[in-house]
Amino acid sequence: MRDVRCLPTMELLREHIHQVLCGKDQLDPQQTPLQQSILLQRNKPCGIFFQVNGPRLLKNYAVWAGEENRIIFYDAVGERFGETVLSESPALPRKNAA
Repeated sequence: MRDVRCLPTMELLREHIHQVLCGKDQLDPQQTPLQQSILLQRNKPCGIFFQVNGPRLLKNYAVWAGEENRIIFYDAVGERFGETVLSESPALPRKNAA
């Protein structure tokens, strides 16, 4: 799966990622919280790591590579299952803002 989206706000970005990660294994987004942490390169934010935890230690995750304007999705065994290219995206937050 690869698509192009316009996600100009952090809220829209999180919502899209949450829906795709939960949809992979039919998890209920209302019951599956989205966790996130900022990725750093040379002590500067370069992206955000997102993860959902499901039953039986299921963990799907995504990486938003901010400068590349794309989100890469991975399943619980670490295989890539999708990519979203962003035509518009929010600015990367500072280290302590996410």
